[in-house]
Amino acid sequence: MRYISTRGQAPVRDFAGVLLAGLAEDGGLFVPEAWPVVTPADWRSLRGLPYPRLAARVLQRFVGDSIPFDTLCAICAEAYAKFDHPAIVPLVQLETGLFVQELFHGPTLAFKDMAMQVLGRLFDHILRTRDARVTIVGATSGDTGSAALEACAGRDRIDIVILHPHERTSAVQRRQMTTVTASNVANIAVEGTFDDCQDMVKAMFADAPFREEMRLSAVNSINWARIAAQVPYYVAAALALGAPDREVAFAVPTGNFGNVLAAWAARRMGLPVARLIVGSNRNDILARFLESNDMSIATVEPSLSPSMDIQVSSNFERVLFELLDRDPVATTETMRGFRQTGRMAVPEAVWKRARAVFHGFRLDDPGTEAEIRRLHAATGYLADPHTAIGVAAARARPPAQPVATVAMATAHPAKFPEAIARATGLHPALPPRLAGLFEREERFTVLPNDLSAVQAQVRALVGRNRG
Repeated sequence: MRYISTRGQAPVRDFAGVLLAGLAEDGGLFVPEAWPVVTPADWRSLRGLPYPRLAARVLQRFVGDSIPFDTLCAICAEAYAKFDHPAIVPLVQLETGLFVQELFHGPTLAFKDMAMQVLGRLFDHILRTRDARVTIVGATSGDTGSAALEACAGRDRIDIVILHPHERTSAVQRRQMTTVTASNVANIAVEGTFDDCQDMVKAMFADAPFREEMRLSAVNSINWARIAAQVPYYVAAALALGAPDREVAFAVPTGNFGNVLAAWAARRMGLPVARLIVGSNRNDILARFLESNDMSIATVEPSLSPSMDIQVSSNFERVLFELLDRDPVATTETMRGFRQTGRMAVPEAVWKRARAVFHGFRLDDPGTEAEIRRLHAATGYLADPHTAIGVAAARARPPAQPVATVAMATAHPAKFPEAIARATGLHPALPPRLAGLFEREERFTVLPNDLSAVQAQVRALVGRNRG
């Protein structure tokens, strides 16, 4: 399995090379040189497998010969061994034809654990094999950071620096990052938005001398390995509901487009996915694009669903590349124009191709609280704000044909206690392993939205640990 950049100017790599590189040198994102295609018989052969084994089988399609299959199986088994639910990714039926798939039973109570717990172990394996070390820099709008730190803290071949927007995450999300005490970890609160943090990470990768000096790698969903590790749970849900002999639809609350991209990747491999519903909050650039071809950057506004407070959805570039018939020149020109003008010029024919699969939905904060309240009153199910948007999207945009729709439950409600309490009067408790979170000492540095200041902090961590 080989990977190319969406912008066509980076070296072709295998899976291990893509994992360590993160972002391509030309500023593009890595995608498979050729998509693996899975036959109906092969899909059926995955039915009934324990989730770790299914995940390894699906991941192998992307890993190729970079990692022996037995090693990959061991990595997946270890990654999911301590999840709180025996099914790892249980399906819960809410009403006829509507389900949620719970992705929050990992150590940090969010769907990011599904990939991060695998990635930390993939990094360990590849770095040991190559006798190398890396510096991971990542940006988070809420959940990626804590999941990345949980997966990488204490690993002796990794230094990890996470950037989050200062005072724009929930208190639980922030403390899950800032109370990690491992010596290979640094947290930076940037005085800006998630988009500012994400741009800074990309700028560090674009600075070739700094990238080489720090041996940078990434755990954001700009890293293809993150997307690959999220594909298996869509496969598991579809198989449980009758695939490949029946179609299924997915409703995905998303900001950076990574989670829904993994669903699209499963569809591209041959999984019978009828449609993908993209749920947005007030930061509705994706919904606007899908409704009216308006991919224009607006001001990022804080919301009840902070992991979706994003205006520049990096992973859309991968789908754009496919929609443009894998033309790297057209992709580069489109993305450059988007960053220069704040508006993406997508030809109408290309936009219509996107709408054949993706459908947009938006829900503001009052609507989100109302959906949390409605869902709990109707079914007894307690959904966090992101999940509530996914459920509302599934109900508002049902498939044209009657197929089962799965809304992705991306975070535990206890991560957003204030929103839950306002909507339902209930106060969801954190699991026992997070007891005392609010009594632990926090460690983070507040920095201005300035690249040189952040790079200096990264150098300080790496210099101390390498020394």
